[in-house]
Amino acid sequence: MKKLPKFLLTVGLLTTLAACGNDENKTSANSAETTGKENWPDEITLVQMPDENNPTEAATMHTSLREHLSTELGIDVVEHEGGSYAIGIEAMASGNIDIMLASPMSYYQANKLAGAELLVTPTLPGGTNYYTAFITQSDNEKINSLEDLKGSNFAFVNAASSSGYLYPKGTLVQEFNLDPDLVEQSGYFFENVTFSESHQNSLMGVIMGDYEGAAVAYSAIEAMAEAGAVNMEEIKVVGQTEKIPDASYIIRGDLPEDLKEAIQEAFVSFEDEKYFEALHKDANARFIATEPDYYDPSIEILDAINALEEVQE
Repeated sequence: MKKLPKFLLTVGLLTTLAACGNDENKTSANSAETTGKENWPDEITLVQMPDENNPTEAATMHTSLREHLSTELGIDVVEHEGGSYAIGIEAMASGNIDIMLASPMSYYQANKLAGAELLVTPTLPGGTNYYTAFITQSDNEKINSLEDLKGSNFAFVNAASSSGYLYPKGTLVQEFNLDPDLVEQSGYFFENVTFSESHQNSLMGVIMGDYEGAAVAYSAIEAMAEAGAVNMEEIKVVGQTEKIPDASYIIRGDLPEDLKEAIQEAFVSFEDEKYFEALHKDANARFIATEPDYYDPSIEILDAINALEEVQE
């Protein structure tokens, strides 16, 4: 499945939400009249991800999902957008965000700080095939394996990129028992490390000879090849990461159990093909219930590179 665009939360709005505390009206006596469940709130708050490629259509499609959820649950569903995982997690811990989209790292933090649980994942039939490729120029005779990258001039994307940094770094640390605190240090494993700031920059840097090797999301390579921007014959893949999981919706763990189950069922029953075609580029995509261990391999990689050390309950 193609990856979802970068998740954004509105900083000002969510800072306000995080600071407000629980809304007493959300658990008023009217809940019983609206839902038939005395312990259900009058509304739930969903932090939605805007589509960077087609924001207008995405907003319309998200309305379709929101209306479906509201109808299925019998309560209001309120949506927000914005710019910081940290603020979203804080707002969830304060009880003012009920559902949000999360990467493995943000889920781990939300789980520790806000008791968040995995809810659903938008997935194509057959599952995801998203991974990072370690590449070099096709005519580079010295580099034919991951081990051969030692001593090279290498490019990651940036420190916040799962596919352009966290996963490839974790793969190298686990494969060669490297010190995660030294991987970016020149002369340790690589002769020099650069952060290119985009998958496209890393790919073109390899082709142009600026980098001997790079970690690039394979989907980005395919997209540039399909657009005619690069020729696949100009590069060779010398290694790859494990599959990278798709972003998943997470939910506050302290909500009523029957409500959490109902929300999950409402997502899974959503079958608007126009929505999935617009947001996930395939009308056959659907939401599936996320298994509790879905992010475990990702969290192991994050732990291997000491990315979880600063997260405290």
